[in-house]
Amino acid sequence: MGAGKTSAAITYMNEHPDQKFLFVTPYLTEVDRIKQACPALNFTTPSDDHSTKLDNLHSLLSSGQNIVSTHALFGMYNSYTEELLRNSDYTLIMDEVFAVIETMSISVADIDVLLQSGLAEIAEDGEHIRWLDDEYNGTKFQDVMVKAKANNLIRYKNKLLYWTFPVNTFLLFNNVYILTYLFDAQIQRYYYDMCGVSYEYIGTSCVNGKYTFSKTTHVPDFLTRLQSYVHILNDEKLNRIGDSKHALSATWYKEACRYKKKPLIEKMCNNLYNVFRHRFQSSAKENMWTCFKAHEKWLERGNYRSGFVSCNIRATNDYADRRYLAYCINVFLNPDIAGYFRGHNVRIEEDKYALSEMVQWIWRSAIRNGEEIWIYVPSKRMRDLLIGWINSFQKEDEIYK
Repeated sequence: MGAGKTSAAITYMNEHPDQKFLFVTPYLTEVDRIKQACPALNFTTPSDDHSTKLDNLHSLLSSGQNIVSTHALFGMYNSYTEELLRNSDYTLIMDEVFAVIETMSISVADIDVLLQSGLAEIAEDGEHIRWLDDEYNGTKFQDVMVKAKANNLIRYKNKLLYWTFPVNTFLLFNNVYILTYLFDAQIQRYYYDMCGVSYEYIGTSCVNGKYTFSKTTHVPDFLTRLQSYVHILNDEKLNRIGDSKHALSATWYKEACRYKKKPLIEKMCNNLYNVFRHRFQSSAKENMWTCFKAHEKWLERGNYRSGFVSCNIRATNDYADRRYLAYCINVFLNPDIAGYFRGHNVRIEEDKYALSEMVQWIWRSAIRNGEEIWIYVPSKRMRDLLIGWINSFQKEDEIYK
């Protein structure tokens, strides 16, 4: 983070006006940044004024416009979009990785009904779901039918996983640049490895304030000063709740919420209140905290409640004024998705994935502006990963007490 990836992409686009670009970003706020930074390229954003955004995108692709749009629209691409890209010469620049695979919420019993009823079957590869009944007009399996007909649905053990984006679409571009940190830990890398898509790592360089893509990595100066800027709360009592390896994981929260009085959840909530009210003594507008979205309501209390920021947020500057943080989760890959990739002999990086999710979240705070931050990380595993990462840029370790 802070290595100038987006700035380097802007330089590249401005210096290659002969190319056609499709720039995809997670948030609408970044759309305006690209338009303003590349005025000569006349970037256009698909609108839904007279049609759907996807229809408008198709029109823009047909006319060869430079386009800046969101991840959400990217996930709607269909066979017609692919045909337009196949007959164009676009360079794709994707800001942050794309969610290429997800799990479907469907019970084992319903999967059995689906396969035993003759609606669908397992394809010859042993994992894809092939839809059989073209006259089906029910509602229960409507979403399953759509994904199966697109050849995007697979069965892994007793779960259904689906591809949100066909890998072949990435191959329709002349070039693809993905602006992200720790790509080696990302699911999109696992996807590429499994599908045999080749890629190379590049970095950025900065000369006289100008960022460009580079074969070597530009290490921002702030990384060598992290020790002085990131103050990690070291309090044995407050950290005790996260001592075990899987404490504060999604499974831990789910199990903790099953108890009527939720004693562990209450303890985590009390810890949060204590940290912000007594240890940090921070104001509401300075606070930033996270847990898994499904359990947010159980941890809200006092003046910190309005500071909730989703744990998977990326590519936004909206929280750059937050100096007091609490990262109350322990991140693991979805076990079904991890198991599926492992079954295809893809190397999985659990700890690196957890680290990448955490530092991306932390980077939304005031640290991105070179300001000091104070952070509570109750999970011992996550805290150790953060300390190890900071130590990789300097010799000594210093923890806020």
